[in-house]
This record gives sequence, structure tokens and C-alpha cells, in this order.
Amino acid sequence: MNRNRNRYEKLIRMIVMAVFCALAYVCQFVFRIHVSFLTFDAKDAVMAIAAMIFGPLWGIVMALLVALLEFLTISGTGVYGLIMNFASSAAFCAISAGVYKYKRTMMGAVLGLSAAVLGTTALMMLLNVVVTPYYMTGGSVEAVVALIPTLLLPFNLTKTVMNAALVLVLYKPISVSLKKARILKGGPDSFAFDRKTLAALIAGLVLIVVCVIVFLQALGGKM
Repeated sequence: MNRNRNRYEKLIRMIVMAVFCALAYVCQFVFRIHVSFLTFDAKDAVMAIAAMIFGPLWGIVMALLVALLEFLTISGTGVYGLIMNFASSAAFCAISAGVYKYKRTMMGAVLGLSAAVLGTTALMMLLNVVVTPYYMTGGSVEAVVALIPTLLLPFNLTKTVMNAALVLVLYKPISVSLKKARILKGGPDSFAFDRKTLAALIAGLVLIVVCVIVFLQALGGKM
């Protein structure tokens, strides 16, 4: 009986993870903001939500699967895009979910997402300096470094902040819905608007608006 129950739970988890992967992939078509040769979409937020529910390792697996799927279907940046997409998504998911795994509270979520913003941004700056020159036509380390303060740093910082804000807004409703559907363990608690939850929602919505403005105005992006 227990063996069958465990198999059923594993099957449900795989199905849910496949759905999250599909949603992350679809995000690349539904909502995109182009800034120079860089592109923002909300796939990291979708995968981070799944990682915070199921664990950081699942977030890394999802990041690899979605990056490979993008590479094989719609990517115009080849191996370079595969490397950068995987690194960015995996770091954001692993850091946010890793912290939240040991402190499953609103404060833990905020701390995890804050760490993910800083850690992912720092990693992408390093990878841009190390990897990007090999894929830029006539590129050099000096040319990439010159782009950091005007493009690479503000873009990656805004990208990670916006993904973190989306997680703050969407995580609780999604986790509650999965519990009500008995996909997740735990009581089918309702979405209570306590002060901490309401503050997180408001902060997340404000950050989303600010980030869109930064993308479109300060960085000259296009949707």
C-alpha cells in the first residue's frame, strides 16, 4: 500500500514538474522585453516557485530542461545562450529555494529571493566577462567590461528583482491551489490576507511596475 502510494506521489510530482516546465517555456512567448541583445521573460519566476515547493535540486533540473528546450527550438544565440540561460535560471532557483528550504516562512522567502537576486546578478557579471567575449563578433573582455555599468549590471539586477517580485506575488496562491487539489501535502488552507502576506503582495506588485518602467524607459527596452 505504501509502495503504491509512493509511486503515485512520484508520478504526480513528475506531472506537476512537467507542467511547470511547460509554463516556463510558454513564458518566453507570452511576455518578453527586449533590451539590446538581452531578453527578459518570466520563466525564472515560474521555475523558482516550483523549486521552492519541491526543492532546489528540482529547480536546477528544470533550468537545464527548459534551457535545452529553448536551445533546440527558438534560441538564436546557440551554445552561448544555452550556457547563460541555464546558469541564470539554475542559480536563481537553487539559491532562493535553498534558503527557503530551511526557513519556510515569509521572511525565509524574502531572504531567499534577496540572496538569489544578489547571487545570480554576481554570477552573471562573472560569466559575461568570462564567456561573452568568445561569442561576440570582435569582442574582448574590455568591451564586455565597458557594458557592465550601462547595460549588463542594470539589466541583470532588474531581471532578477522582477522575477523575485513575481514569486512573491504568485507563490502563495499557487501553493494553496496545489494543496486544495491534494497535489501537495498539508491542509487545504485558504489564501489568508494577513499583514505579512498583504505586505509581500503589495511590495511585489510595486517592484513589478518599477522593473517594467526601468526596462522600457531607463534601458530603452521594447516589448
